[in-house]
Amino acid sequence: MNQKQADIEKLIKLVGRLRGENGCPWDREQTRETLKPMLIEEAYEVLDALDMDDPDELMDELGDLLFQVVFHAQIARENGEFDLADVIDRSHQKMTGRHPHIFGDADLKTSGEVLKNWEDIKAAEKGVKSASLPESKRSLLDGIPSKLPALHRAYQMTAKASRVGFDWPCLGDILKKLQEEASELLEAQEEESSDRITDEVGDLLFVAVNAARFLGVDPETALRRSNEKFDRRFRFIETSIKEQGRTLKDASLEEMDALWEEAKSLLES
Repeated sequence: MNQKQADIEKLIKLVGRLRGENGCPWDREQTRETLKPMLIEEAYEVLDALDMDDPDELMDELGDLLFQVVFHAQIARENGEFDLADVIDRSHQKMTGRHPHIFGDADLKTSGEVLKNWEDIKAAEKGVKSASLPESKRSLLDGIPSKLPALHRAYQMTAKASRVGFDWPCLGDILKKLQEEASELLEAQEEESSDRITDEVGDLLFVAVNAARFLGVDPETALRRSNEKFDRRFRFIETSIKEQGRTLKDASLEEMDALWEEAKSLLES
């Protein structure tokens, strides 16, 4: 066993010790339920590291995420369910089976063909798992976690539907639908119906996600970038007003708009 292979064994033994009889009281108290927020937090910290384009930070955050995987595997081992070796073996089997154009004799030339075949293989796998369910109860959307962030779930659902031809034919049609949803939102506002307003806002966001997907843009990444732009520009407005010895409440909307445009010119040039 070379050193790199031994490293994962060190981590397994470390977690085992933390959870052991004379281990860390905090680690011993953790359950699958209490670990859920940490798993999500570590995944988002990996995303932050990717946005920072910092390899050292990325290595650190991937390690924290891996620790969560090993921790969950340790809990499963204690329950007599499976261990990390089983997790790795299952992943290896799954990825080998889903790449028949690499490890088999399938002839797939484009990424579109690969994705279509991927969905066919997943559907077959799920067919085995859900054989007890009647055909009418099975769906292409099975397997998309209901607890995904809403933006990402919308992207995943429509991406799967598009692979079987359920999609807009062109971007123009999506933008027309976006205008239609905006008009319906205005109607809902005039009716002063809070439920309908909520529904129409959701429909507007859903179509916007589809526009991003159609263009091959991850909506979460796009929105994160817009959030960062807003953060930089608004902080510029705050700093500019404070340097004048005033607060934001003292500034008019026209002044703040002018500073916003100045920030766009200075910070994004």
